[in-house]
Amino acid sequence: MGQMTKMFAMIAATLLTTSGLSIAAEQTWSGNISDSACGKKHEEAAEGNGVMPDRECTQACVRGGSKYVLVVDGKALQIANQDFKDLAAHAGHAVKVTGELTGAAIKVTKIEM
Repeated sequence: MGQMTKMFAMIAATLLTTSGLSIAAEQTWSGNISDSACGKKHEEAAEGNGVMPDRECTQACVRGGSKYVLVVDGKALQIANQDFKDLAAHAGHAVKVTGELTGAAIKVTKIEM
C-alpha cells in the first residue's frame, strides 16, 4: 500500500506541475487603443485648439513618451509588449485584442478591427 500512495502522489504532482504551465491562457478583449496619458478620455490638446481626434492624440502622446493601453469598459489595461507591430496602426481605433493577461498587463498576440 505504501508504493501505491507514493505512485499516486507522484502522478498528482506531475498533473499539478503540467497544468500549472498553461494558467495564462489567451483571452480576447474589445476596446480602444489609447495612451497612458489620456486613458479613456482625450482632453483638449492645447488651450484654444480643441480636442484632437482620438487617433492623432494617441499618436502624439506616444511620441511624447506615453505607453499604449487598451481601454475596456472605461478601464485602461496596460500592454506589456509596446513594440507589437499593430499597435501604431490601430492607435485610436476600436479593436479586438487577443493575448495573455500576465499580472496587470496584456501581452498582445493579435489585434483586429
